[in-house]
Amino acid sequence: MLMPVLDATLSALAQALQRSAPALRVQESGRVLQVGHGIAQVSGLPGLSSESLLAFPHGLLGIATNLEPDSVGVVLLGAGEGLSAGDEVRLTGRLADTPVGPALLGRVLDATGHPLDERGPIHCTERWPIERAAPAIIERAPVTVPLQTGIMVVDALIPIGRGQRELILGDRQTGKTALAVDAIINQRGRDVVCIYCAIGQRGTAVARVVDELRQHGVMAQCIVVVAAGQDAPGLQFITPYAATSMAEYFMAQGRDVLIVYDDLTRHARAYRELSLLLQRPPGREAYPGDIFYIHSRLLERATHLRAQHGGGSITALPIIETQAQDISAYIPTNLISITDGQIYLSPELFRKGLLPAVDIGKSVSRVGGKTQLPALREVAGDLRLSHAQFEELEAFARFATRMDPDTRAVIERGRRVREILRQPEHQPLRVAEQVALLLALNHGLFDAVELAQLGAAQSQLRHVLLAAQPDLALRIDNGETLEAAQWQDLEQTLQSALAALEEGKSAQP
Repeated sequence: MLMPVLDATLSALAQALQRSAPALRVQESGRVLQVGHGIAQVSGLPGLSSESLLAFPHGLLGIATNLEPDSVGVVLLGAGEGLSAGDEVRLTGRLADTPVGPALLGRVLDATGHPLDERGPIHCTERWPIERAAPAIIERAPVTVPLQTGIMVVDALIPIGRGQRELILGDRQTGKTALAVDAIINQRGRDVVCIYCAIGQRGTAVARVVDELRQHGVMAQCIVVVAAGQDAPGLQFITPYAATSMAEYFMAQGRDVLIVYDDLTRHARAYRELSLLLQRPPGREAYPGDIFYIHSRLLERATHLRAQHGGGSITALPIIETQAQDISAYIPTNLISITDGQIYLSPELFRKGLLPAVDIGKSVSRVGGKTQLPALREVAGDLRLSHAQFEELEAFARFATRMDPDTRAVIERGRRVREILRQPEHQPLRVAEQVALLLALNHGLFDAVELAQLGAAQSQLRHVLLAAQPDLALRIDNGETLEAAQWQDLEQTLQSALAALEEGKSAQP
C-alpha cells in the first residue's frame, strides 16, 4: 500500500526538479583598462554593440560608445571614483533604456529610473530604449491644434501647435524657465502630459520648479526628469533622450505631451566634454562634428501622428542660453535651424520690467496662425505689424519735439499694446480673456484709459466677461467661430464694463 504513495511522491519530486532545473546562460565579461572623468576604457566583451548597457561593480552602469579594435570607450552613468583598472565589467544584454508608463506621473527621477523624490521605488513594467528612430514622414500629420500657453504674447503673436518644436532662447536670467513653466501650468485640467527635463541645473532651481508645479496642482500630470549639474556628464547627455522615450510612450497611447528641455546649452557642453575625453577630433568651438546631429535626432522625435498611428503628439520647448544676446552663435543657430520657430527673451525688456520679456521682432512661429483658434486669430491678425510700426515710431519720436496727431495716436495705441501684453508670472489667461482684451484694444476702448489705470481696466473687463457672458466665453475657449451679432454683444459688454469703471472712479471723492 505504501508503494503507490511512494511512487507518486517520487514522480512529483522528479517533476518539480525538472521544472526548477537551472538554465545555462552565457554572460560575457571584460576588464577595466582605464577610468577617469566619467569615461572608462574596457577590454574584452566580443559581443558588444553600440549603445549596449554595461554593468560595473557597485551597481554602476555605463553605455558603450567608442568601439575600437583593442578597447571600448564607455560613458559612465554615475561617479566612477570606486572603479579601478582590473575591475570586472559585464554585458547586461540590454541597450540603454529607461522606464516608461503611467507610474511615472507625479514623480521626480533620473534617466535610469532612480527616484529622486523620496517617495519609494517606481513600479514600471516596461522599459524603452533611450535612442529611438523618429517617426517617418508618412506617419506625421499637419500641426493644426493649438497648445495654449496662457501667455497672451505667445498665444496671440507666436502661436504654438501640438506637435511643434518651439525654441526658447535668451541670455541668463531673462525668464526662459518661467515661460516654459507657465506653459506647463496652463495645461492643468487638460488631457496633456507634461515632462520637465532638467539638464545640468542646480538642485535648488529644480526644487523650485517642482514646488511651483505642486502649488498650482499640475504635478499629478507631470514627470520631472533630472540630471543635476554635479551628476556625471554621461547622465546629463542621455537625460533628454530618456525623457523623450517617456513622452513617446504616452504619444503611442494617443495622448498629447508637452516636453521642456532645460536647457540644451548644458547638454551640448556635456557632449563636448565626453567627446574630448574620448579623444574624438574637435571642430568649431571644440564641439565634435556631430553636435548638430545629437540635437536634430532628439527634436525630430517631437511630432503629431496621424489618426491611424494613434493621433498622439509631442510638443517640444527646448531652452537654450545665449551669451551677450548673440543668437548667431554656433549652438543657437543649429537649434534655430532645427526647430519650427523661436521665442527670444530680451535682457533689455527684462531690465525695463516688461515681463514676459519676449522680443516680438526676433520671435517667430513657422506654423503661424494655422494653430490659432478662430476668435483669437480674428483679433490678433494685424497686432504684430502694428507693434513693429509703433516701435519704429517710438524710436524716432525720442528725437522729435513735435508730432502730428496721427503719429501721436499710433504711439499712444502702441504703448497700450505693450502694456496689455505684460503679464504676471504664473497667472495664465483663458483664450476668451485674451480675445476680450485684444478686441477692446483694436476698437480703441483703452485709448481713453491712462496707462497707470490699464491694469485695473483689464481686470474689470475679464471679470465682467466671465460673469456676464459665460456661454460666449466658453464658445471662444472651445474654438467655435463667432457670428457678427456675437462680436457686437461682446463689444457692448466690454464698453459697459469700462463705462462702469469710469463712473466708479468719478464717484470717488
